[in-house]
Amino acid sequence: MNIFSQLFGTSTKVDLQQIINEGAFLVDVRTPGEFAAGHVKGSENIPLNNITTQLNKFKNKKNIIVFCQSGGRSSQAKTILEQNGFTNVINGGSWNNVNQFVK
Repeated sequence: MNIFSQLFGTSTKVDLQQIINEGAFLVDVRTPGEFAAGHVKGSENIPLNNITTQLNKFKNKKNIIVFCQSGGRSSQAKTILEQNGFTNVINGGSWNNVNQFVK
């Protein structure tokens, strides 16, 4: 089992580069302080504890990539969004992982 399978609970390889190039909605679920210290260009900061109050921001997005410091909070965010009917959510893991694909 590779590290992605362990982190994301799937063996399906997601092409983050292609999805980002297609204009995915990039959501950093870390705290505002963490976001201010460094973040992915073009990403929006919606802290994990605010996801349920900000669901309208996720509507009509083709693909949503959530990420955080290590992948834990983004996994929770993905679950919350899926419980609210969003089927196009990808856990990008850490913000550094997602950042390598953003030009």
